[in-house]
Amino acid sequence: MFMDGGRQLLNQETARPKSVAATLGRFWAYFRHYWVALLSVLALTLGAVWAGIQIPLVTEQAVNCYLVPNPQACTYVQVPPEWMTAAGATGDALGARLRGVGELVLIALGLLAMNGTLIGSAFYAMRYAGQNVIRRLQREMLHQIHRLSLGYYSKNEAGDVMSRVTNDVDTLQQTFGFALMQVVTAVLNVGWIIIVMLQRQWEFALLSLSIVPVMLAVTWYFSGQARKAFRRARREIGSVNANLQESIAGAREVQAFNREEEAIAQFMTSNDANRAANVRAALYTSALSPVLEALSYVNLGIVVVVGGLGLLGMIPFIDKSTISIGLVIAFILYTQRATQPIQQIALLWANVQSGIAGGERIFSFLDERPDVVELPNAKPLPPIEGRVTFEHVSAEYVKGEKVLDDVNFEVQPGQMIALVGPTGAGKTTVINLIPRFYDVSSGAVKIDGVDVRTVTTDSLRSQIGIVLQDTYLFSTTVMENIRYGRPDATDEEVIAAAKLVAAHDFIERLPDGYQTVLGERGGGLSQGQRQLIAIARVALMNPRLLILDEATSSVDTRTERIIQAAFDKLLRGRTSFVIAHRLSTIRSADQIYMLKAGRIVEHGTHEELMARRGEYYALYMSQFKAQEDAPQPVPVAGD
Repeated sequence: MFMDGGRQLLNQETARPKSVAATLGRFWAYFRHYWVALLSVLALTLGAVWAGIQIPLVTEQAVNCYLVPNPQACTYVQVPPEWMTAAGATGDALGARLRGVGELVLIALGLLAMNGTLIGSAFYAMRYAGQNVIRRLQREMLHQIHRLSLGYYSKNEAGDVMSRVTNDVDTLQQTFGFALMQVVTAVLNVGWIIIVMLQRQWEFALLSLSIVPVMLAVTWYFSGQARKAFRRARREIGSVNANLQESIAGAREVQAFNREEEAIAQFMTSNDANRAANVRAALYTSALSPVLEALSYVNLGIVVVVGGLGLLGMIPFIDKSTISIGLVIAFILYTQRATQPIQQIALLWANVQSGIAGGERIFSFLDERPDVVELPNAKPLPPIEGRVTFEHVSAEYVKGEKVLDDVNFEVQPGQMIALVGPTGAGKTTVINLIPRFYDVSSGAVKIDGVDVRTVTTDSLRSQIGIVLQDTYLFSTTVMENIRYGRPDATDEEVIAAAKLVAAHDFIERLPDGYQTVLGERGGGLSQGQRQLIAIARVALMNPRLLILDEATSSVDTRTERIIQAAFDKLLRGRTSFVIAHRLSTIRSADQIYMLKAGRIVEHGTHEELMARRGEYYALYMSQFKAQEDAPQPVPVAGD
């Protein structure tokens, strides 16, 4: 079920070097459009961090000014001398000290409220900017899906593309909505706390923060390993989705060939790889938390020991007069507030790393360049007559492996051209070159003398109608499925197109007629009915050039006659290219081109080619003659 080519591409993606700086730079290109919101986030976050840092200072003053009065260490109020003596225990002095403590408690509560309010507002502003960036990315990805050439989808699985649009974008939403904001807040907290501590007492601060470099080094190592694991996990979930999409799309084939167990086994293989990648990522993120927790306790012990020895004057290079009980308590609070953000950074950075990995996959998809690109000076193709010319056309899907080799022919307006030949002869490649789904590797395809590479693809494809063997109908009404050929068509024009191709009667018999909502890919309709709706869709376009690729190969003979009658009306007066394996579709062709190994080996009318007894004759005798010679029912009396 899982395509080897897709797996090889995933492995190639694994091998590509990644740049976090480049990815973040790409994100900035989107975020800079919302610079007002980002400035608001910065201002609100700085205000919140400032409020949080003031709380230990207020606590220090409460201790030094009122609880354990120290005139040298009290900077907020003047400590009365009697507070340092037994007189400080009298009622008036005690009441004054309690009132002072109460005031500082109210200040601390106000700072806490300010911190919470500002952080909440910053989160809202960040989420506003993040959601707008996500919306732009999703719009660009959808545009890219429709911009990429068909060659991309022949090499990459739809499930992996879907994973980039859904899972990777969802990871970015989590990152922009919560994790990134938390990391930024934590970084500002740590940096500001270190500065404040160094300003307060730099010798004590250096000792108190001595374990922080170790915590940062541990965080750097574990988060780096987590990023690699998350990047792998993002790729593996793409594999899981690709496998799941194949299983759903091919459910009928799986059941028809009794391959359920194998399909489940293949899904489990990719699912196990996804589980292993996520477990590895979880290993690093879960190991980081207890390591940092242990280091934070070591850091707290250092602060207590150094602070206690400093108060006792037992540390030679620290002046005892610069240390107070309030300062020690403040440093305890500061180190806790510093180590907790480091732990938050470590844990949330894993989410940020996952977001970066998802961003890398999104940008790698957006960076894909379509094989078919409009020229900067491409002009609209004027209304065509329908003359198609192939001039020394060669084409290849893989470099150096030609699927068409020096093909030359010219089709006059209104002619019906049949393309026949064995599988792999290049028939489908010929018709893919006309609407420019692929480009020639040499030579030129021209319509009315104009090289299709020099005109806009919209103006080219809007004049070409295509009916394929595997008709695709959308999960909407019959009316809208037919109108897909020309969105501005009225209901009356849609019904007229359906009548033209003999689809009106069966549509009227549907539960809600033209307003019947179809299931996925036209579920609930027969193959013939789906084909008739597809033909009506093309008839509504009224194209000058028509391409039919095995359009009747999947229906029975009776349904084929109905469809063929619709084609007869549709083909009248239009240039048409027909690939078919049934004689009834090609015998009336103006010219039949016999292809073999990418070259035209014969061409002419059916009668001319049969008389020539060459390649076409041999193919006809082997594949088509049996249909003509099939025994017919013998009439019985009374019939």
